[in-house]
Amino acid sequence: MSETASGMASETSAPFDHRSFLKTVTGQPGVYQMMDGTGAVLYVGKAKNLRKRLTSYFRGRGLEPKTAALVARIQQIHVTVTNTEAEALLLEHNLIKHARPPYNILLRDDKSYPYIYLSTDQQYPRLTLHRGAKSGKGRYFGPYPSAGAVRESLAFLQKVFKVRQCEDSFFRNRSRPCLQHQIDRCTAPCVGAITPEAYAEDVRHTEMFLLGQNADLVSELADRMEQAAASLEFETAAHYRDQIQYLQQVQARQYIEGESGDLDIVACRMQPGIACIQLLCVRDGRILGSRTYFPKLALEESESDVLEAFMVQHYIGNLAQELPGELLVNVELENCEALEQAMQSARGRKVTISHRLRGNRARWLALAVSTAEQNLISRLSSKQTQLQRFEALQTALDLPEVPQRLECFDISHSSGEATVASCVVFNTDGPLKSDYRKFNIDGITPGDDYAAMHQALSRRYARLKRGEGKMPDILFIDGGKGQVAQAMAVLEELQISEVLVIGVAKGVDRKAGLEVLIRADSEQLVLPADSAALHLIQHIRDEAHRFAITGHKARRDKKRRESVLQEIPGVGPVKRRELLRHFGGLQGISRASVEDLCRVPGISRKLAEDIRAAFQPG
Repeated sequence: MSETASGMASETSAPFDHRSFLKTVTGQPGVYQMMDGTGAVLYVGKAKNLRKRLTSYFRGRGLEPKTAALVARIQQIHVTVTNTEAEALLLEHNLIKHARPPYNILLRDDKSYPYIYLSTDQQYPRLTLHRGAKSGKGRYFGPYPSAGAVRESLAFLQKVFKVRQCEDSFFRNRSRPCLQHQIDRCTAPCVGAITPEAYAEDVRHTEMFLLGQNADLVSELADRMEQAAASLEFETAAHYRDQIQYLQQVQARQYIEGESGDLDIVACRMQPGIACIQLLCVRDGRILGSRTYFPKLALEESESDVLEAFMVQHYIGNLAQELPGELLVNVELENCEALEQAMQSARGRKVTISHRLRGNRARWLALAVSTAEQNLISRLSSKQTQLQRFEALQTALDLPEVPQRLECFDISHSSGEATVASCVVFNTDGPLKSDYRKFNIDGITPGDDYAAMHQALSRRYARLKRGEGKMPDILFIDGGKGQVAQAMAVLEELQISEVLVIGVAKGVDRKAGLEVLIRADSEQLVLPADSAALHLIQHIRDEAHRFAITGHKARRDKKRRESVLQEIPGVGPVKRRELLRHFGGLQGISRASVEDLCRVPGISRKLAEDIRAAFQPG
């Protein structure tokens, strides 16, 4: 690999002398960096023949508008010659990752794939989501395409095999079973409710599932079910039967017919100015999940160009060791051989990229293509602003992935009367009103917002842990440090660690645009008033506030309407019902005379006089 002199204008305002520069350029493979007058990198490219590729930018006619705009800004070009196309591809990747040029196809760096981690060095091992260096003692299962896919698998395992997922500090300090045991999601090893031998069996079965040994696992559980039934241990037999049914359900969803190895299916679809990449991960013949990417485009590119750029940026570097042995793609790649060589060099093992497919593989690739097309249509729909807000929220909170589901809680009451908590849900399409929930709060000191928040969150997330809904990626709380502390206490009690908690506190002047975001560690963040992320947070916070007030007013008005009759001695539920039915409501009762009231079955004259006095005191 060697560097050559670059052409450069004598002044930043002078046009770039491409004719003189092109005379000096070699025809060997290599990488070129186009820069502006300040030395900032505009674009990084690779070429099999540097002279031919660079000459194509200065042919004068036929350039796409965006490419012409790039060429107009060039003041210098730096060329690096490489021995092979594979070397050029690797160097291009490193330069793009370092400089993030505005005209290149850019993919957000995901840092690392998430895994499921099993801590095998403990008497009672723990399951959890893991991302980053594999430094802990234990086993790592994956990689999974997203944290959502890991959470889905963990929820399934918690329901079937009940291996603990709590933090070690929480586990060591238990004196009684937590809520996970109460909702049948843990066998409570923290208090000795299960023997080490029985727990070890649950761990072994969990490992078999994560290794893809479902057939052997189902066979073993079926034998145990028959043995338990023969011994008249019908509850134990029913337990094994339920586990088998769960495993058969997930097996029907996960397994690809005719596949047994590791491969990734990558499909690209494009519309003017936008591209969608759909990634489907298959390990040991099982679909671990899928993920959608929308790489940033600046120049007019083909699907082949976008797919190649995605594969280089996604697989080479931090994720090289996660590369499967085979990649299926929906378009033919111009530099397929060089890309295979670069991936093989990064992975240390052979990598094959396949394009022309038949049978089952062709059908699964068609599914990935169809999914990419549908996601592209959704992206281009009227909801695009909402998607941009979610992406801005990812950037503002420095998240590894774009959040897909948000929840926000608020409390409303009138001096402690008729307290109601609201829960509103947003996804990338906007408010998801079918998932909104209201909680009538009782049994607390009137006006205690902390206790109200604790009760609402406990009820909501206990249900989610039981599988009665989806976990959010972010939980917003309308309030400050106190409300955030209540949320964290509830999530710790329920052993929910994957939900990010953010408090939304009003600023010093309590004006919109001055909100302060408070994390669980009390770190505070203030976003600019014009931030798209802040606009999304304001939207969900205001919607939670509106929904809470609506619920509170409805509950308060109902209570006030019914409280008059409820407070009259001698008027029980049956007589209240008869009075309301006879007069059509409280307004009719309030206008009724004593004689009219006496006509209602069960209402004596003395009671009628008491009712009349209650509605018209004095």
